[in-house]
Amino acid sequence: MPTKVILVTGGASGIGAETSSRLAAEGSQIVIADLTPDAGQAQAARITAAGGEAFFTACDITDPDQCEGAAQAAVDRFGRLDGLVNCAGISRPHESISLPPADWANMVNVQLNGAFYIAQACAKRMWADGGAIVFITSTNAEAAFPRRAAYCSAKAGVAMLTKVLAIEWAEMRIRVNAVGPAYVATEMTKRNIAAGNASEAQIKARIPLGRLAQPGDVADAVTFLLSDQAQFITGHSLYVDGGWLAYGYF
Repeated sequence: MPTKVILVTGGASGIGAETSSRLAAEGSQIVIADLTPDAGQAQAARITAAGGEAFFTACDITDPDQCEGAAQAAVDRFGRLDGLVNCAGISRPHESISLPPADWANMVNVQLNGAFYIAQACAKRMWADGGAIVFITSTNAEAAFPRRAAYCSAKAGVAMLTKVLAIEWAEMRIRVNAVGPAYVATEMTKRNIAAGNASEAQIKARIPLGRLAQPGDVADAVTFLLSDQAQFITGHSLYVDGGWLAYGYF
């Protein structure tokens, strides 16, 4: 893959860290945008130590001004911006009947509003030369889970946002796609399992391929969608789910 400048939100850990490392190994220059300076700087250092190019910039994607700042930081450092991977997200299951309005608003703000703000900021910097955007959604964009009303609704919103932006920005040669994993073996998933929000055995039994996704599985899909091999693919959600959505038995 030719050298590209890619901004990765949530790039300090989990799917974001794996994706930023993979893209750097493929030759891209990486901007890690995250809320956690220590982890973000450490990830940038790991990429640099491995022979890649990366730097960290603090960014809360729920703040449009910080999104503008992160996108501009990429241009200031590397001269341009070619791609965005939005991995930033949270997961906080809660009974819908007692879900506090503030918790609903926070989930939607991070998962949906933030996705739009960072995409808009990055697209402004891609407007002249084109580029590619990949949102990380979830199988929950299509499959409903109990106690996840806000999460599922927000992810479904991102799936539709993907389509709208894809058709609106196509004339500027900005492609917009999404990658929707099922359960991924990250610290977030481990915390949900430990809290009793999910059962690893039940998850594996429900997935036809019989295992949780690894961060690398998601990074593979993201890398493909950002590459020139996907230059005629836009407006789609690619589900990296081991067959979860296809499985309709019991």
